Amino acid sequence: MSGTPVQTPRSGRPPRGEPILERAFRVLGAFAEAGEGLTLHTLAARAGLPKSTTSRIAAQLTGVGALERRDNGDFVVGLQLLEIASLAPRGHGLRAAALPFMEDLHRVTGQHILLAVRDGDEAVLVERLSARDSAAVKYRIGGRLPLTGTGIGIALLAHAPERVREEALADANDAALLRRLMAAVRTEGVCAMTVPNPLRSGPTTMSTVAAPILDRHGDALGALSLVTPDEGGTRAAAARTALRTAGLAISRAVGR
Repeated sequence: MSGTPVQTPRSGRPPRGEPILERAFRVLGAFAEAGEGLTLHTLAARAGLPKSTTSRIAAQLTGVGALERRDNGDFVVGLQLLEIASLAPRGHGLRAAALPFMEDLHRVTGQHILLAVRDGDEAVLVERLSARDSAAVKYRIGGRLPLTGTGIGIALLAHAPERVREEALADANDAALLRRLMAAVRTEGVCAMTVPNPLRSGPTTMSTVAAPILDRHGDALGALSLVTPDEGGTRAAAARTALRTAGLAISRAVGR
């Protein structure tokens, strides 16, 4: 849910015949940050729907607990969505198998440990462990990340269907680099790279090492990643074996 406004006809009306369920998901998709509260006006603008339509849908979503309304009138995501989302097998089952290994990595490194699955041409973060004093990063559970430009995304992309890989390569700013990183994932079991920190505070660059979690057919069930301040990449480089080993162990745990 990126919060990016949806393109609508010049009339401001939703496409004719658009199902109510799709409109409801457009309203839910307007939220971009955890705990974010939106006014009706902002909710309508982000969803690309008329204010009256948004008001009606938001009231229905509030009635079933998918949204909640604060005392000031702002809408927030409701707990009912969290309860339902926690049942998703691709996230929940993988998370349960991965968590002990993530906790070990987190205890040793004191840095961000991420777990993600692929959804189409994006990665969805299903778990994150972070220490209080670790550098701030713009990753949240349930948030979406590009498959290109992030270590965890490239670890997923390297074992994605050929069509997904080719589409990513066609859109990549540096297709040659992306090919090399994907090849490293398939041959070495990890992707190591330095990425810009999108936050203004903290280090300007971060290092990341990511390893895929594969099923017995070699397809990616998910991916595991360490994200740490760059420091010349030394800390991330030292974690390559640990990430690769954890990825293999989680693969075996999921298989059992």
